Amino acid sequence: MTFEEYNELKKKIDHHMNLYYDQDSPEISDFEYDQLMQELKKAEKENPEWVTPDSPTQKIGGTAKREAGVKVTHNVPMLSIEDVFDTEDVRAWVKKVQDMHPDAAFSVEQKIDGLSMSLRYRRKADGKGMELELAETRGDGIIGEDVTVNALVIPDVKKTLDIDADYLELRGEVYMTHEDFERFNEIQIRDGKKEAANPRNLAAGTLRQLDSAVTKERGLRMFVFNVQDGPSSIMSGHVSGMEIVKNAGVPVVFHERCENADEVINVINKIGEMRSELPFDIDGAVVKIDQVAYRNDFPSGSKYSSGHIAYKYPPEERVITMDEILVDVGRTGKLTFTGLFHDSETGKPARLCGTNVSRATLHNQDYINEMKIGIGGRYKLFKSGEIIPKLNGCVEEPETVFKAPDVCPVCGELLEREEDTADIRCIKPSCPAQLTRTIAYFTSLNCMNIMGLGDQLVEALITEGYLKNYADIYHLKDYRDELIEKGTIGKEKNTDKLLANIENSKNNEPARLLTALGIRNVGQRTAKTIMQHFKSIDELMAASEEQLQEIPDVGATTANDIVHFFANEANKKVIEEFREAGLTMENPEQEENGTALSGLTIVVTGTLPTLGRKEAAELIEKNGGKCTGSVSKKTSYLVAGEAAGSKLDKAQALGIPVITEEELLKMIEKL
Repeated sequence: MTFEEYNELKKKIDHHMNLYYDQDSPEISDFEYDQLMQELKKAEKENPEWVTPDSPTQKIGGTAKREAGVKVTHNVPMLSIEDVFDTEDVRAWVKKVQDMHPDAAFSVEQKIDGLSMSLRYRRKADGKGMELELAETRGDGIIGEDVTVNALVIPDVKKTLDIDADYLELRGEVYMTHEDFERFNEIQIRDGKKEAANPRNLAAGTLRQLDSAVTKERGLRMFVFNVQDGPSSIMSGHVSGMEIVKNAGVPVVFHERCENADEVINVINKIGEMRSELPFDIDGAVVKIDQVAYRNDFPSGSKYSSGHIAYKYPPEERVITMDEILVDVGRTGKLTFTGLFHDSETGKPARLCGTNVSRATLHNQDYINEMKIGIGGRYKLFKSGEIIPKLNGCVEEPETVFKAPDVCPVCGELLEREEDTADIRCIKPSCPAQLTRTIAYFTSLNCMNIMGLGDQLVEALITEGYLKNYADIYHLKDYRDELIEKGTIGKEKNTDKLLANIENSKNNEPARLLTALGIRNVGQRTAKTIMQHFKSIDELMAASEEQLQEIPDVGATTANDIVHFFANEANKKVIEEFREAGLTMENPEQEENGTALSGLTIVVTGTLPTLGRKEAAELIEKNGGKCTGSVSKKTSYLVAGEAAGSKLDKAQALGIPVITEEELLKMIEKL
């Protein structure tokens, strides 16, 4: 792995940490996240000089939510647990512990998939028992949120404890049962609202609600899994301490005491077999040293609890029966295939990783053939990375393997299969299935930027027959009075405002128009690069594949896509209509570019004194430089303004020169 790849991996993990811990809306599963972290740890082990304090391996994860309550500094840091994925790693860890402490025992327990919370109890003023003083979320492991009011409506959280101690701190996991999760989603569906992705996310969001009545209504539960602080009579042994807490009426996580590696592995397997039958989700099994005093002899870094490891199970799997295969047409005309199915055993949607699954992407015809997919066939189903449903082999073949249609299911046009690919496409530009999406893309911010002409209005104009292709947008003015009378766009003011925006879009540079055409593999940056080599759209239309491939970043595939697009008669007709409508087809006369920054790659970050980011980037490119968005070892200079942030830290770590806006301008003026 290169240093640049390492930095990109860190950025990727930081992005997913924010989504998981702070936004409660992860894009990937725990399994996929774990794989990314394993990759990062391996890179840092091989290159220890790369490690900086901002690395995800050095952070606990998450920031305290300001809106959910008052910030609280933890008395005992709420750290993570280091993961292992192989039972041999578990055996090795147990051996390591018992080599130092032959009498060491272990507690193996369920790792509940929820939100961590600590409870602080203090002796009552009258000396009779203890009462809850504070409930706090994990936050970043050092600082969390005060969620005491919400914790008090969780039935498993005891307001008082009959334990003889001055102070006691318990840590546990707040979770949501499958039943409460499904009840919530049923209400969301009934009310036409968005469903929650999984119980863990919903539990996290529910605990952070500002209204405790909402927390109570949704239903949360809690298992305690650790005594964080307390008298020696409770803190000396983990299992005995858990029993004391349990006898006081506190629900504690399932756990068993083990004397050796074989017993530890047996309990891990036992918990694994429970997974499908539990009324809540778990995401592993935790192994802890029972003798609390021994734990500090086995640290695992600043972000992990000493004396603990977490074994992560492989993804769950179910057998499903295929009921139906849906064929759809995307914006680019590509056919997509979706399988609808039910659990072969229950007759209901398959239950995997805490969610109900009844459909999966079937990719393309080659995949369908390879997997022998057809109605009535039975297949293994798992969640790739515990988040994306995916078939994993055929259990019972169907009578007939599904075959894609020969014509577009929407417009009836003959379909084409791309050479050397598995993609099947409808190439008719006016295909209704593509039209709404292609026109909405054409009008979007990075394309022709026609404000007010979004998806819903485009669909309405197509339905009423006003739009049959891109060019029809520029004929809407001919129907002004009719559109006002129908109220399709709105009243007179809104209609005239949209028509004015359409008229103004004619002045956009040709690079925007090229982007808006939606040619495959030609996005905003590629379109801009291409139009720097041609005076006009007409000149581009006449270019050969060989000429196009001479342009940096334009390969054979992109060149072929461009030539193929402009060779289509229907597309030629649309371009001609654009010309007649008065769209800008030629690049304006450009001032001669400078060369002061030739060969330099420059990154701009922070707020500059006089230049906006876009202005600075244009200035750099106008003077021969290349402006990129991320710092790497290939970066020549970082132009840093106020509040430069992480890019400045990376540049300094890599030894990249950091300059001001004034110094950049002087570099340009010198030539």
